[in-house]
Amino acid sequence: MATVSDNAPSWADQWGTTEDLEEDNNAKAKEKGGNKKKGDVKAAASLTLDKAKATAAAGANKVKNGTLMSMKWVKSKCQKGTSK
Repeated sequence: MATVSDNAPSWADQWGTTEDLEEDNNAKAKEKGGNKKKGDVKAAASLTLDKAKATAAAGANKVKNGTLMSMKWVKSKCQKGTSK
């Protein structure tokens, strides 16, 4: 009795080889204009890094403020006297 795996195509048949993948990547790079100057790439990377830094700083400030508000709330709850 033949099993299903005997009749199934191999992984390479289904997905192709790494050589095929490299050829596809090279073709896509040429289509996108892979001849960019290093200065352009460097400028774009610098701009992206600046945006990431600004986003991280804003997130850190939100965390800091949230923590401060939480600590004030806990402190106010702990300092309240018990009322009867």
